[in-house]
Amino acid sequence: MSTGLQLIGNQFSGEGAQTFRAFNPKAQQWLEPTFKEATTKEIDQAMHLAATAFSQYKKTTAQQRAGFLYAIIEEIVALGDELINTAANESGLPLARLQGERDRTTGQLKLFADLITEGSWVNARINSGTPDIRQMQIPIGVIGIFGASNFPLAFSVAGGDTAAALAAGCPVVFKAHPAHPHTSHLVGTAIIAAAKRSQMPEGVFSLIHGATNETGQHLAAHPSLSAIAFTGSFRGGKALYETATRRHTPIPVYAEMGSVNPVFFLPGILAEKGQELATQFLQSVTLGVGQFCTNPGLFLTYGNAQEFLTKLQENITSIQPGVMLTNGILQAYQTGTQKLKTEGAKLFAAAPEAAHQANAQLFVIDVPQAIAQPELCSEIFGPSSVHITASSQEELYQFAASLEGQLTVTIHGTAADLEQHAGLIDILREKAGRLVINGFPTGVAVNHAMVHGGPWPACTPAAGTSVGTMAIYRFCRPVCFQDFPAFLLPAELKTENPLGIWRLLNGEFSKSNG
Repeated sequence: MSTGLQLIGNQFSGEGAQTFRAFNPKAQQWLEPTFKEATTKEIDQAMHLAATAFSQYKKTTAQQRAGFLYAIIEEIVALGDELINTAANESGLPLARLQGERDRTTGQLKLFADLITEGSWVNARINSGTPDIRQMQIPIGVIGIFGASNFPLAFSVAGGDTAAALAAGCPVVFKAHPAHPHTSHLVGTAIIAAAKRSQMPEGVFSLIHGATNETGQHLAAHPSLSAIAFTGSFRGGKALYETATRRHTPIPVYAEMGSVNPVFFLPGILAEKGQELATQFLQSVTLGVGQFCTNPGLFLTYGNAQEFLTKLQENITSIQPGVMLTNGILQAYQTGTQKLKTEGAKLFAAAPEAAHQANAQLFVIDVPQAIAQPELCSEIFGPSSVHITASSQEELYQFAASLEGQLTVTIHGTAADLEQHAGLIDILREKAGRLVINGFPTGVAVNHAMVHGGPWPACTPAAGTSVGTMAIYRFCRPVCFQDFPAFLLPAELKTENPLGIWRLLNGEFSKSNG
C-alpha cells in the first residue's frame, strides 16, 4: 500500500523506521494509515532528482508549464469527495469550507497558468545601443516548501507557493504538514500524475513526510536547495531562517510567520454604526475558530466606545465553541489566553466553553500597559482579541508607532475620521503589507494586486507576498544579456518579440520590436 510513504519523484519510498499518524480533532481519534518519517537518504534522493530535473524544467516553455498546472487542476478535481472527506477527518474543518478551499487551490493554479501564458511577467527590459543590454527574470532552482496547518489544501501541497514555484520553472520538494498527511498524499499523487501526463522530468515534484524538526532542518540545509517557502509559527519560521543563513551558501527564506492584525476603530464611525461594527468584528475574530493568520488579535478605540463594547459583550454569548485543527493548537490557545489573565489583561467577554473546543474570549488593557508589556500584544492563534483603550489621539498614535510588523492593519472611520487621522495612516503604512479601510482582514483575495506579507516579524523578508501573482518573483532572479547575438537570446528578449509580450523598450513599455 503506497499511502504512508514518501513520493520521491515518480516512486514511492518507505525506508524510515519512525512513524506517526494523523489525529481527528473533532472525533478525538487517531487515524489510519500510519505514515513513515522521511530519512535523510530519502530527502537527499528527492533533492538529487529535483536538481537534475531543474536542468530540463527551466527550459520548458510557458505553455508547457501552464499545461502542467492545468493538468494538476484536473487531477485534483478528479479526487472528488475522497479528498474533501479525508481533509475533514484530519482537520475537523466543515465540508463546505474545504470545498471552497479546493476551489481556491485550483483557482490559484489557473491564475498562475494564465499569468505565464500571457508572458509579460518576466519583466523583459531592453536597452538597445552600445552596449546592447537585455534583462528578464529566470527561475532560481529547487524550492523547499513547508505546508501550513490551517489550510490543508490552499496553503499546502498544491497551494500558492507550489503554484508560483512550478509556474516560474522551479522544481519543488514539499514537506507535508504532519496534521494532514493523508490529504497531502492524495494531492501529491495528483501532482505526480499530472507531471507524467505533461511529460515533465522526474523529480519536478516530490513529497516528504515528517513529524519531527529534523526532517525539515535537513531539507533546509541541503546544498541543492535554492529557496524556502514557509507558512506557520514565528518559532518555526525563525528556525528555518537561521538554518538557511548559516549554510555555506545562504538562501532566501520566505516565511509567513503570523500577525496580530490590529483594527483601529475611530470615534466618528463608532458613533454612527457601533453596534453593526461590533457584530462584524466578532464574526471576523471567530471565523474558522480564529485559525487564520489574518485574524484580528488586537482592536483599539478612544473616546466613547461603550455602545460598541456592550454589543460585543451581548453577541459573544451566542458564539458556540469550535474544534481547532489539532489538540496542540488548542492547548497553545488555552495556554496563551490564560497567560494574558495572569499577566494583567482583564477578560471582559467570553463565549460558552466545551470540552476539547476553543471558546471566543475578549480581553482589555490600556495603551500604557500595552507598551510596557508588549507580550500582551503577541499573537494567540485562535478566537480571541485584546481591546486596547487609548485615552487620546496622541496615545493612539503612540501605540501605532510601537507596533511590530504585521500582515494587515485595518482602520474603520468616516470620511471626516480618516481626514483627521491622516497621520495614523502614514504611521501604519510602514507597519504592514496590507492596509484595510472599513473592512476586515480575514479573507485574502487571490489576484494580481494582493500582498500577503509584511515587515518582520510577520514575514521574512518584507519585500514579498505568498498570495497573488507577485509571489512568483520569490523564485526568480533578474539576469541581463549584454551584446548577445540574436540566435542566443531567449524568445522573450529577441528583437522581433515573437511572444508578443509587454517589454520596457528603452524606457517605454511596448509590444513592438526592439
